[in-house]
Amino acid sequence: MTDSPVLRTARLTLTPVGVEDLEDLCAVWSDADFVRHINGKPFTAEECWFRLLRDIGHWAAIGYGNWAMRHAETGAFVGTVGILDFRRDIVPPLDAPELGWGVAPAFQGQGYGVEGVTAALAWADARLPQDRTVCIIAPDNLPSLRLAGRVGYQPRGEALYKGQTILLLERPRVTRAGA
Repeated sequence: MTDSPVLRTARLTLTPVGVEDLEDLCAVWSDADFVRHINGKPFTAEECWFRLLRDIGHWAAIGYGNWAMRHAETGAFVGTVGILDFRRDIVPPLDAPELGWGVAPAFQGQGYGVEGVTAALAWADARLPQDRTVCIIAPDNLPSLRLAGRVGYQPRGEALYKGQTILLLERPRVTRAGA
């Protein structure tokens, strides 16, 4: 990994996902409520390990990926947020970096998702060459759709992914004064 960006917000510290996050990742990915809108099936420990390796590989291979979001004061695992390239087998194909996030059930509804996503997007806007990012969200995942709207994502259409209809959203890069 050539660049290990640590991001800080008022309440969060975001660090690239690493082996030290495995136990926390297994806890959330094995939670049926957490995965309900993602794949509907809790992950096994083996699947969590493969997901962790994929996350580490993102940073090593392309210079961006998932961050672990931790509470700045307590160090508690809040969730993950990332700029990703999963090369999904999706119709129509994604044609820009994908933003993804997941907030642990104990921290949902407290603004941590917006805080983490905003930090990740600011990082992407300043460093990635693409002029936009995309995200996919299950149509019934209303909290994620609201969060996406709050940070500037707009509907782009629908797609089929693994036999399920999902919503495609996109957000143009935001250029900041002095950037």
